[in-house]
Formats: sequence, C-alpha cells, structure tokens
Amino acid sequence: MDWLGTGIDGPLVVIRAIHFVATATIMGTLIFRAVVVEAAARSAKPAAAIVRAQTLCVAWICLALLAASGLVWFLLEAASMSGLPFGETMTSDVLFTVANETQFGRVTETRVVMVAILAGCLAYDRFPLVRGLALAMSVGLIAAVAWTGHAGSTAGEMGILHLIADALHLVAAAVWIGGLVSLVLLLSAIRRDQTHAGMSFARDATQSFSTMGIAIVVVVFATGLVNTWILVGSLHVLVATGYGRLLMLKIALFAVMLLFAAANRFWLTPRLALPSGSKIEVLRRLVRNSTVEIALALLIFAIVGVLGTLHPAIHAL
Repeated sequence: MDWLGTGIDGPLVVIRAIHFVATATIMGTLIFRAVVVEAAARSAKPAAAIVRAQTLCVAWICLALLAASGLVWFLLEAASMSGLPFGETMTSDVLFTVANETQFGRVTETRVVMVAILAGCLAYDRFPLVRGLALAMSVGLIAAVAWTGHAGSTAGEMGILHLIADALHLVAAAVWIGGLVSLVLLLSAIRRDQTHAGMSFARDATQSFSTMGIAIVVVVFATGLVNTWILVGSLHVLVATGYGRLLMLKIALFAVMLLFAAANRFWLTPRLALPSGSKIEVLRRLVRNSTVEIALALLIFAIVGVLGTLHPAIHAL
C-alpha cells in the first residue's frame, strides 16, 4: 500500500515501528530490573517488589504486542515478496516459501522460538536462572532484528561489520528506551511512597540508570556512525536524499533526547540527595523529562520503520 504516492508502504512502516517498540521495551525493562532495581532494592524492599511486578506486567503486555505485530509483519512481507495482493498471499504455499526460503523467514522462525522460550520464562519468573534465560532471549530478539533490515543484505566483510554495529545499536537503544519506561513506573510508584527508604531507592535507581546511560549513549553514537557511513557514504548524499534527510531528523531527535537525559543526570538526580522538602517536585520533573524522552523515542522508532522500507541513500551515488 503506497501512502500518498510517496513510495512508503504505510502499514508495513507502522507495524515495524510497533514491533520494534515492543521488542525494545521487553529487553530494556528486563535489563533495568536486573541491573538497576536489584542493585538498589536493599534500601526499599516494598517499593522494589512493586517495580518487579510492574516489570513483569509490562513484559507480558509487550510480548503479546510483539507476537501479534510480528505475525502481521510476516504476512505483509510475504505479500510484498510475492508481489500478490494481500488476500492471495494467505496460502500455505506462499507462506511456507517465505518462511523457509528467505532470510527474513528464517530469522522470523528463529525469533518465534525465542518468543516461546521467553513466554515460558515469564511464566516461571520466580526462579533466578529462568530470569537470566528470559533476559538472554530478550537480547536475542532485539539483536536478531538486524538480520531483517539493510544490515542483513550487506555483503562480504562489510556486511559482518554492519550486522555487528546494527545489532549493538538496537540492543543499546532498547536498554535506553525500555529503561526509561521502567524508570517512569518506578518514580511514579515512589511518589506514592514518600518514605525515606522510598526516596533513597529512587535516588539510587536513578543514579544507577544515569550512569549506565553514559555507556548506552556512547554505544548508540558509535554504532550509529558506522551504520550511517555504510548506508549513506557521504555528507552530500546525506543532505541531498530523502533517506539522508530523514536520517538527519532521527539524529536531531536523538540530540534532543540527550538534552533531557543530561538534565536528569546532572541537574535533577543530584537534588534527590539534598535534605529538602522539594524531592516530590524533583520526582515529578524526572517523570516529566523521562516521559518526553519516551515520546521522542517513539518518533525515532517511527522514522526507523520508514527507513527500513526505503533504499539506502548510498544507492544514489
């Protein structure tokens, strides 16, 4: 389906964006629980228990969304690859061929197995070893997305570099975005639990996530440069093509996210340690800034959904 004569497959863009958001949120929330919540949980066990329950709920919701959007994505790709109308694509011959004789289909089959394992892990989440397996499956699910896009079609040694960079880019972005969702839920819970232990938990968790965020930004920036070099190739093409301009918009949104993250890290988070009565206001601002970051991230995922359906700008050379 061509939206407005622009060559953009609207339904495919939307479903890809939804799928990416759901996959990234699962991984990011599970990482946040394992790295941030567990490290800060000693200061406020009741609040930590609430956050763990929230994490599990978010993971289940996103897993259902991931599975549904993944199915629709597969069907849309099958229609696109076969060149047939969508209704005529829904035959066992076409679907079997796409699933077993294309790279996208084989990656999808692998990810379906990961989804099934992750669902089982979430069902038995009370066991530490199972939680570790769930985390591994969530990382695999987001990293495998690299094989469904431009990185998966890049040949030779450059293709290996592209796949590694894209997989790391996706994983780092997922840690950031899913972590932000968890952080907002945590801070919102603490605003209803204004005890000293609750405030200490909020401070420790926010500081831990902010520290982790520095490494995340470095990885996202470095791998983004590699991807841009491979897919764009020159500054002229970056500016002169629709793909390049859309990529610049993505970079601009990322820069704005960095400004909000910096405000949280260097201005608001230190104020949680001050012995003052304004901590609730600080929490409110942290929630607001983090929510804005999430909104910007959703826009970025929408752009990624579009970019994945377009020819890379380097083809214009």
